[in-house]
Amino acid sequence: MTYIVKDECIKCKLTDCVEVCPVDCFYEGENMLVINPDECIDCGVCEPECPINAIVADNSYEDEDKDKWLLLNKKFSAIWPNITKKKEPMIDNEKFKDIKSKHSKYFSEKPGK
Repeated sequence: MTYIVKDECIKCKLTDCVEVCPVDCFYEGENMLVINPDECIDCGVCEPECPINAIVADNSYEDEDKDKWLLLNKKFSAIWPNITKKKEPMIDNEKFKDIKSKHSKYFSEKPGK
C-alpha cells in the first residue's frame, strides 16, 4: 500500500501534508504535488492534513483512474523536486477546489519552484 495524490490537488497545491510527512516523500510540480510510492511508508499522517481530500491510500481508492494516478505519482516524483516545507497555496486555489476532472484541462508536467 502507498498513498497517492489525485486530481483534487491540481491548481490548489495546498502543502499542509508536506510538513507532517516523516520521510519527505512529496514532490512539487507547477500546480500539484505527488507522492513517491517507493518512499512512502504508509503511515497515513498526510491524508487527514489535506483539506480537499486529494490524498488517498491506493488500496482504498476505488475509481477507474486509480492506476493512472498511481503511475502519475510514480513518474513525476522521479522528475520533480522534493518539497519538505509548507508553502503558500496557489493564488486561485479557492476557485479551483471544487472543480472535478481537472487533469485534462489544468495538469502541468513542469516542476515546481
